[in-house]
Amino acid sequence: MPHYPNKFARFWQELKRRKVFGVVGTYTATAYIIIEVVNNLVQSLNLPPWIGPIVVLLLVIGLPLAVIISWIFDFTPQGIKKTESLEEAEKRVIVPKPIKKRLRLSYVLNAALIIAVLILAWPRIFKSDSLKRLASSGEKVAIAVIPFQNMTNDTIWNYSEEAIQMNLISVLSYSGELRVRQKETIDQLISTNGFAEYSSISPRIAGSLSRKLDADIYISGNIQKAGTMMRVDAKLVGTKTMEVLRSFHVEQPVSDNNIIPISDSLGKKILDFLQISKLIKENPDIWRNFRSSTNSPDALRSMIYAARAMVKYNLPSAIKYFEKAIAADSNFIAPMGELAFAYRNSRMVNKALSIEGKLYGKRDQMSPVDQLRADLLHAMFFESIDVQIDLLKQLQENDDQGNYHRILAGNYIVMNQFDKAILEYEKSLEIWRRWGKAFLKGNPAYASLGEAYHRTGQYKKARRIYREAERVNDDHTSIYFSWIIRDQAALALTEGDADRADKYIEKLISVQKENSVSEAGIDAELHKMYRQAGDLDKAEEYLRKALTLEPENPQRLNSVAAFLIVYDRKVEEGLGLIDKALELSPGNGDYLDTKGMGLYKLGKYDEALELLEKARDLKKPLYSHEISSHIEEVKKAIAEQK
Repeated sequence: MPHYPNKFARFWQELKRRKVFGVVGTYTATAYIIIEVVNNLVQSLNLPPWIGPIVVLLLVIGLPLAVIISWIFDFTPQGIKKTESLEEAEKRVIVPKPIKKRLRLSYVLNAALIIAVLILAWPRIFKSDSLKRLASSGEKVAIAVIPFQNMTNDTIWNYSEEAIQMNLISVLSYSGELRVRQKETIDQLISTNGFAEYSSISPRIAGSLSRKLDADIYISGNIQKAGTMMRVDAKLVGTKTMEVLRSFHVEQPVSDNNIIPISDSLGKKILDFLQISKLIKENPDIWRNFRSSTNSPDALRSMIYAARAMVKYNLPSAIKYFEKAIAADSNFIAPMGELAFAYRNSRMVNKALSIEGKLYGKRDQMSPVDQLRADLLHAMFFESIDVQIDLLKQLQENDDQGNYHRILAGNYIVMNQFDKAILEYEKSLEIWRRWGKAFLKGNPAYASLGEAYHRTGQYKKARRIYREAERVNDDHTSIYFSWIIRDQAALALTEGDADRADKYIEKLISVQKENSVSEAGIDAELHKMYRQAGDLDKAEEYLRKALTLEPENPQRLNSVAAFLIVYDRKVEEGLGLIDKALELSPGNGDYLDTKGMGLYKLGKYDEALELLEKARDLKKPLYSHEISSHIEEVKKAIAEQK
């Protein structure tokens, strides 16, 4: 005799024996089918809207009744019988009968229920994106415009139902990416289905018409009037899912002459939305990284071109497209911030300050997250790194993105906190991996993290991150990927693998030449590679080669001077070179900073402090962490002398 250790186990066994679980499952599936059928009938037959909720309420009340009945009674081949207790069942002697395999009616009914539920639930669970075809090259989206409904209570405006439909079809037909169902086809289908009044076309019926027209999307709407104003509302709806993709509205003064302008305005809004949707799906990395909105496809398209140019570090092209994006939509926040950095990196400081000021002036009109972004941009121009770090952490709490971790990691690198930097770079890549391959292509975090691993002696991790960069980037001939190759060469040199290093160096030079980098620029890259590998002699050799090719370039002079001074190689020669750079570019704060550090290395602390403070003042209103930290270092040395 079975033994049940506790009341719960006995109760559970009874539920199974009395087939309560099966009844609940069957009841739930049947209820779901009834609800779906009722919802369809309510909309199709224009029944009162309260019918649906009443049916749901009755079905909910019926569930406990079904459970109670299944507990008390059992359905048998001999009819409905009261279920015997467990004790009675255990006492009864059961004579086993030969098992005959046959198809039971209950199996058929259960299978039918499962199939019905799957058919009804599938579109809701697996909603296909009605706009995803926009991102497929050469594939057009079919769209149907259903006649609008006159809701003004004035029959004089009945003509506008078809007038707006006809004009919208005309406007949308100009797009080469849409297949617009023509009015005659739609009218014929409506007439065939017996709809004399457009007001009787419910959303469910509109969806049915759209499916018969084999349209991916349909547009429906209504005309309303309030006083002297007319308002036209329109909805863009996915045919398969019946999901409203976007709503639009246009208001104009009441006038017969305004129907065409209203239609044109609606058509432009719809086309802009569809074009923006296509651009977003084709460029998810750019959209998700910036996220600020625009209703202008021209602005978004220019933003995408600019972002691609920034990946290649083509600043002139990036600036051109950022400016175009802002010209197309002056309230598009994302390109304003990026343009400020592009100007700054191009040494166009006044323009950078101007665009940053314009962006910061719009702060009160922004969302809380965009306000934090504006504060961060402002801090990156004018505040200390500590302030920047605090804002980045706030952004991570509100809108965690890979970019915030990457920028934070860069700040830790500047502060020589490499362990913290590595953690942030790793977090940034974790986020981008979740988002997809598009966010990993051309991602600067690979090179930065590899360099940090290299610098902290984690060579195996560095190799692993470079291999991942190779996998996710299809183009190994871009300027971006030349940084990966350069770092791979540096790692091979550090590990003493000369053959592997030579292969990478040869490839690096080839890629740089393919991207029209000058000979001096290539030598500068080789300098970075050898410096990273710790071979300062070779690093100096290539830095001098670059200077020999461009002897009048003040930036080259500053680079050699700073290298000689920072690494205590030839400080006095470095001072001579920086003096020449200052002759070519007097009043340059960066060059004065280099000279100030040269004097500091020679023990001329007071002269050094004077020059460094002058360099800081020349940089104002911009904040320079490097110059500020140099001033603190010299002040500390002066204090220790006293």
